[in-house]
Amino acid sequence: MALLRKGNAQTCEQLLEEYKSKPQPTNPEKIVFSGIGENDVYNISAPFEDEGELVIAGRVESRDSEHSNVYFFVERNGEWVPRENAPVLELQDPFFTRISGELVVGGVQIFPHPTNEGQLGWRTVFYKGQSIASLQEFTKGPDGMKDLRLVELKDGSIGVLTRPQGEKGGRGKIGWTSISSLEELTVDVVNEAPLLQGQFIDEEWGGANEPHLLSNGLVGVLGHVASFDEEGNRHYYPMVFALNPETSEFSDMELIATRSQFLPGPTKRPDLEDVVFSGGLVRKPDGTADIYAGISDAEAQKITIVDPFLQYER
Repeated sequence: MALLRKGNAQTCEQLLEEYKSKPQPTNPEKIVFSGIGENDVYNISAPFEDEGELVIAGRVESRDSEHSNVYFFVERNGEWVPRENAPVLELQDPFFTRISGELVVGGVQIFPHPTNEGQLGWRTVFYKGQSIASLQEFTKGPDGMKDLRLVELKDGSIGVLTRPQGEKGGRGKIGWTSISSLEELTVDVVNEAPLLQGQFIDEEWGGANEPHLLSNGLVGVLGHVASFDEEGNRHYYPMVFALNPETSEFSDMELIATRSQFLPGPTKRPDLEDVVFSGGLVRKPDGTADIYAGISDAEAQKITIVDPFLQYER
């Protein structure tokens, strides 16, 4: 198994500079959703198969609200429409994986903050089932944690990527642990997961969006790294790195796209214009991959890149 270097924290600026010399993405394309009124659909999952049909989970909300629902969409005549009779989950930022043959779907649940009046708290909620139709909630992550992700490892155990904020994680850093079954996914286990040291500088933050088990047993992580500029605008970039699940060693982050390479479009607020939220990645046999992303918190697009995980499998 490839040995990866320990973390070498780089700033968004340094990552951007390195990225410019690499092959750039092609074929940006807006993903068209209909059947949800005037609402926006963004921060989508990659398409996945459910009962013989490709499905995208997407965050649906009005432009002036944070209160969203997750719908499951299917493609009809080039547009993605809500799937008939599919559950609608009161969540943000959906994701999916498969563990022991079961579908696991999660997202972020918001709720009134227990101590800060007028503010919202959030947590990651997980559902599982044989299919979308049979999904049942089975656990919640710690209050205040988004970007909690699972991946089934080569030996059948389950890798857990965490993202604490505050005392342990600052603005948001990635942690890693493993468990032997979904029953072990508890708030304590998540809270105690060690951080990947030296991955982000303290002024910036990031999280995992979609882990992939690679052919050699490493975990390829699709995630994001983010920063504020002096005006308080947010900048979110899709990135990847590889992780050795046995030693917790990891490779340096690499950016894989920027907002300017996607098509122009609306933004939820002016400070969110330069936001690409990596929803999911579909690896293709020809050595390329499609990234599905939320753009500027207002729409969804996909773009084609060189498969960023092939380098870790060599």
